[in-house]
Order: sequence, then C-alpha cells, then structure tokens
Amino acid sequence: MSGRCLGHLKVLELCNLVTGPYCTKLLADLGAEVIKIERPGVGDDARSRGPFWRDTPDPEVSGLFLYLNTNKLGITLDVGTPTGRSIFMDLVEQTDILVEDNAAATMQALGLTYADLTEANPALIMTSITPFGHTGPYRDFRAHQLNSSHAGGEGYLLPIMSPDLSREPLQGGGLVGECICGLSAALATLAAAYRRGITGLGQHLDVSKQDVLLTMVQLDIAMFANLGVVRSRLARPILMPLPFKCRNGDYLMMSALTDREWKSLVGFMGDPEWAREDKYGQWLNRHMSGDDINPRVQEFVSERDRDELFHGLQEDAIAAAPVNTPEDLVNSEQMEARGFFSEVEHPRAGQIRYPTAAYNLSQTPCHLERAAPLIGEHNELVYGERLGYSRQDLAFMRESGII
Repeated sequence: MSGRCLGHLKVLELCNLVTGPYCTKLLADLGAEVIKIERPGVGDDARSRGPFWRDTPDPEVSGLFLYLNTNKLGITLDVGTPTGRSIFMDLVEQTDILVEDNAAATMQALGLTYADLTEANPALIMTSITPFGHTGPYRDFRAHQLNSSHAGGEGYLLPIMSPDLSREPLQGGGLVGECICGLSAALATLAAAYRRGITGLGQHLDVSKQDVLLTMVQLDIAMFANLGVVRSRLARPILMPLPFKCRNGDYLMMSALTDREWKSLVGFMGDPEWAREDKYGQWLNRHMSGDDINPRVQEFVSERDRDELFHGLQEDAIAAAPVNTPEDLVNSEQMEARGFFSEVEHPRAGQIRYPTAAYNLSQTPCHLERAAPLIGEHNELVYGERLGYSRQDLAFMRESGII
C-alpha cells in the first residue's frame, strides 16, 4: 500500500469496539499500515456483537467487526504481562502513531503512558480516546455510547418532532456518535502527523468523546452561553427540515428556509391560498409559524409518492432527499455510480460487499484491499518476520497466553 495517500505511516491500534477502530479504519483506508492488537483468545468485544454472517454467532464473522477493521493487520497480545509489555514497546519503536482508548489509570498502571512510550520512540504521536478526556473531575468516569451521546447534549434536542412533547430524550441512531468521535480523532491525528512531518516532533492527543459530541450541538450551547436561551426538542416551533410521510408510507426530508425556496415550494404545491397570508412573507415569521405550516405541507405530501416528490422538488431547486432505508442505499443508482460499495473475500464469511470511503481522491484513491483479520491472523508476520521471534518462541507465548 506504499503508493497510497498515507502509505508512509505505520499505526498501532490498542482499541476496542467502535470509536478507536473507526479512527484507525479511516487511516487504513487511506493507505496507512494499521496493526490492530487484540486480547488473546477473545479478541475485540466487537466480535461478540451482531449481526453475524448467516445469523450464526461466531467471533470471526461479526458484521460490526468486519466493517470496522478492513485493511488492517491483526495480532493478539496481552500487554499486561511483562513479556507482552516488552513486545508492545518493541512495536512502538517501529510506529508513527499509536491510537488507544483505554482509561488513563489503566495505561498508567501498565506503564504505557505517553511519557513511558516516548522513551522508546521520542517522535511518537499518541492519540488517546476516552469518554471525558484525561483532565477534569470526570477523567476516570466510564461511559458507553448511550451515556456519551447524552453527556454531549445531543439527546436533549431529540426527537425533533414527536406527538408527545414529554417524550424522553433520545440518542442519535445507530453508532453515529461513536463514529463522529472516531472521525474527529482521525482528523486530529492527521494534523499531528502533518506537523511531525515538518518538525519531526510527536505529541499526545487527548480526545474526549463528550467534547466531540458537544461540538455537534455547539449552536445550541452557544445560545445559552451568550443569550441565556435554552433550546430543546420540546414546545418550540420548527419550520422544516422535518420528515414528512408520503403516500407510499416512505418519508421525505425537505428544506425551504430561504425566501426563494419558500416561493418555489409554494409554487410546487399549486400556490395554495393559505400560503398567501402576509405573515408568511418573512423568514422569521415563517419560522415562528412552523406549527401552522408543517401540517399543511404534510397534507400535500401525504397525497404523493416519495420519489415523485423528491425529483419534482429537486427540479425546482428545493433541497429535498428521501429518508433512505439500508435497502434503498444498497440499491441506489447514485451509490453505484460513485462506486461506493466494494467486495472483498473473507476466509470465513466469503465474498462480502462493504461500504468504502466517503470521498474520492483523484491521485491516491482509497481501495478495499484486505478483509478484517481473523483473531491473531498476522502474528507470524509481525512477531516472526518483523520482530525476529522463532516459531518456538511463538508457540511458547501462545501457550502462555501472551499472544
């Protein structure tokens, strides 16, 4: 992968589940060599999370793990043993970037802090991802995605629209919060790598999931910090974008916030009499009248099919998009035209179709070259060929639970 955008970077991953592995996946897809370290025998916890290939629980065919770990090498190592720690330090010597998501106290107890590791590699970039960061009174607190998404403030704004205004806060769908944190960590890591390329100096990146998720709702936070205004999902008029239910049961998102978009939408709807009221002539009045406008738009939408509305609104330069299901996206002509899905052979799951990168680089395109590793698949390559351990050494370390 040396001809790739990040082909000059060697990355070591000591992470579990989603955020850290997604961070390194982005780097691997751009060409960095990523060596993923897993616990001997059991591997990453993502291996125990479904869905599983053919609905058969198997740590080698977890859909979550298969997606998060493409293009990586995989080894097993218990860094809590003296030998395991020594091997880890040897790997760090050959590494440009270490990404880890362990508690600060855990890394300190293992003797694997940034200060410890820079003794072996002074130019190391170390990206540490934790729920609340390495400073502050919450530094040792634990959190999963559900906790982190609400700690960052997003849950207070969701659901945007509900018949029951007293409904409890919700987290964003799927693993979006974890992936946003991984994306932010990757961006910061690349910034540090760019600086190191100029100065030769490494540094420690302290990534707080709460901080990342807070930046996703920074407008709402800033409104309170500066104006004392509390925005929530409850009892506030909202003028589009909102999901509108179409005749065929699918949903459509549309946005007509500017004066030009509003006039185009009114024309698209046949210039209804209610839309001619003077109070709808200004953006602010329309925004404050969302509770009056939205039901009338919904009535118009409910008599038409989603795709008819989507293409018709776009022809009138009105921002609109279908609320796509996974089936819609996999079969999308747009995704096919962009080559978004690619297939790769996995030794246990067979030929699998994967989403690829969200961007196209003209000179150094991303490629799906390697399926997610089996548990310890590359132990011989890394420990034998690169670190010089013999087969007897590997057999002893495997029997001892070190690898």
